[in-house]
Amino acid sequence: MERPGGRIFLLIVMEQPYDRHMDDRAIFHAKLAGRVLFAPARQTLAKARTAVSERNGPSARAVHEFRKSMKRWRALLRLLEPLIGAEAKQLRIEARDAARSLAHARDGQACLDALDDLAKAGSDLPRMAEQAIRRQIQSMRRKAEAGIADKPARTRLVATVDKAAAAIERWTHEAFAFDDVAEQLVESYYRARKARPGDWEKAEPESLHELRRRVVVHRYQMEVIQPLCPKFGKNWIARAQNLRQRLGKCQDLEVLLKHTAPGASLSPWSDVLKAPIEQRLRKHRLAAGRLSDRLLSDKRKAFRRRLKAACRATKRKALTSL
Repeated sequence: MERPGGRIFLLIVMEQPYDRHMDDRAIFHAKLAGRVLFAPARQTLAKARTAVSERNGPSARAVHEFRKSMKRWRALLRLLEPLIGAEAKQLRIEARDAARSLAHARDGQACLDALDDLAKAGSDLPRMAEQAIRRQIQSMRRKAEAGIADKPARTRLVATVDKAAAAIERWTHEAFAFDDVAEQLVESYYRARKARPGDWEKAEPESLHELRRRVVVHRYQMEVIQPLCPKFGKNWIARAQNLRQRLGKCQDLEVLLKHTAPGASLSPWSDVLKAPIEQRLRKHRLAAGRLSDRLLSDKRKAFRRRLKAACRATKRKALTSL
């Protein structure tokens, strides 16, 4: 369907019976909206629920899966928040708080990932010191995971997921204009672009973390329109994922560095860890800067034109495939 002025609607009517009087364009957008907006969200929330429903409490893998699922869900909520309103914002805040409750459990895995990265780079950590550091990190991780293994904590996380899943079912009968959704994609891109540091070598960890957060949101939101522009979407998501991973390595190294501070769990090894961490950080930051130039070079209007041109180019082909 179209509004006056040609704005295409995505009709969320997947649960409604087929109406033979609907024209092909309306049927196409009904199928598309159900597929790209809410079907993936249902799958994401199902994964999150499984992760925190483990009988013996969430493992490191499950914690990572839950936090990743919450990031994907929050990205969709940011996309729809201007269209749905206060309920979407409240659900986004609840998902954020649920993910943050597992942050300490994630710190241990981040430290291990950073240590693996240092080993991959050929750092000269003494073998005995590296083994002792790993044992200490694993102990730290087990203690953090024990704090979220109790049944009340898991029950709260499951309740958060179930509330989100119920909201999706209420939204399946809403209508959204594609132009409005596309405009939110443009805004998420622009927020990421604005968050780039002026000097990558001297950038504060907080600013890189904020950039990574915005790139993650943009990367997940771009998945929403990938069925409309498969080639463009796939290439763009791959670029965003590469930047996300580089910034993630920076973040892991910063977490490891934080734990070498006086009085922290890894402070006995600060002398052998600090220099290799700072050297590796510099390399990742410069690489992230180059990836950022590839992904975030467009201005707002240029990205909007690129996005809409890519969608128009494949709309007719997508229509015939549904």
